[in-house]
Amino acid sequence: MASLGRRRGVPVNRERGVMAATDCYIVHEIYNGENAQDQFEYELEQALEAQYKYIVIEPTRIGDETARWIAVGNCLHKTAVLSGTACLMTPLSLPPEYTRYVALPAGALSVACAALYGISWQFDPCCKYQVEYDSQKLSRLPLHTLTSSTPVVLVRRDDVHRKRLHNTIALAALAYCAKKIYELYAV
Repeated sequence: MASLGRRRGVPVNRERGVMAATDCYIVHEIYNGENAQDQFEYELEQALEAQYKYIVIEPTRIGDETARWIAVGNCLHKTAVLSGTACLMTPLSLPPEYTRYVALPAGALSVACAALYGISWQFDPCCKYQVEYDSQKLSRLPLHTLTSSTPVVLVRRDDVHRKRLHNTIALAALAYCAKKIYELYAV
């Protein structure tokens, strides 16, 4: 049953059915040869490049590595945003004589994290995905066909706003730090 959404007048599907097969790709844990791990990695790479909405990873080792890789990217993003915000808000909350002791290291950390994210994660197809933990969303996936009891489920999300946010904050922190360093050494 499809009905119109309340606010936007957009058709909304209110049924809780299983999603289309083209939205979900499953990397099955089937060992058929000595290069099974390489085959799993190749399948995952192909699924990431095909930009499936959901990717279910059955092999434990690859699933854990992928989840850790995404967690590190998330940590870099959050650190860049929070430390950049701390750098920019410190002059408003601390006396001027103490500001540089907090703002400069926080700004440097923000710039370093944003740069590391940009170099290591920006062009990786895995950065477009997040690990899904919501049981309601997971219940719509065809997980009943899996042999693994603990698969890692990735969901594709648009990260354009996220990148803009941490890059804007890091650039503002860089500008503030450059200004403060100039003021310290120019006088």
